[in-house]
Amino acid sequence: MTATRAEVCVVACAEAWRGDGEILASPMGVVPTIGARLARLTFSPDLLLTDGEAMLIADVPALGEPATAVEGWLPFRRHLALVTGGRRHVMMGASQLDRHGNQNISCVGDWRRPARQLLGVRGAPANTLNHPTSYWIPRHSPRVLVEKVDMVCGIGYDRAAAAGPSATRFHRIPRVVTDLAVLDFETPDHTMRVRSLHPGVTAEELRAATGFRLDVPDHAPRTRAPTAEELRLIRDVLDPRALRGKEVRT
Repeated sequence: MTATRAEVCVVACAEAWRGDGEILASPMGVVPTIGARLARLTFSPDLLLTDGEAMLIADVPALGEPATAVEGWLPFRRHLALVTGGRRHVMMGASQLDRHGNQNISCVGDWRRPARQLLGVRGAPANTLNHPTSYWIPRHSPRVLVEKVDMVCGIGYDRAAAAGPSATRFHRIPRVVTDLAVLDFETPDHTMRVRSLHPGVTAEELRAATGFRLDVPDHAPRTRAPTAEELRLIRDVLDPRALRGKEVRT
């Protein structure tokens, strides 16, 4: 069976939680949600999942379906304890993201008089300084992958380093998954690099879609395709209504 680009992205998102152990997975977006549930059903069975509100769920329902088995209650106080103690790995979105991992979800343009008002800073600073934070970008473009974000919401490696040990203690950005590639910051200066290109994506296409200089190795690895069992789980168990295709259309 041939996987679609959306299904490759699901697996790439799932891989962000590989080896995390018993922590709270907090996916934001359709593809990351399917990815977290796929990870729970396969190589990360200890992941904690929620119903999106205040319940820890024991089962792994299809997207859009209610959970039928609840294993715990996660009120806001307990949720904050998990967040500040590093026991959570969130995959957030980004309206802008720069080469150092600084994220913007607040506004476009000068923050004093923005051209566009977005979500606001929300919990991004606390997330990025207190536990692992990955990012999901369904439309990789120069408008999103930018040289400099208009406002810093999620903290990147350069700003965390400048703030000192209190900021770097739990700061980590394991993965950036886009519809074109998987990126990370595993370089000596913690600037963004290409971890893998999705099948069918060229180095030239990735460079053209990025708003800063991004080195792409001549023989960049390819993002792995889903296994037959993973495809079955994605298509028949987790997302039978194929909602993933509305978020990634290629």
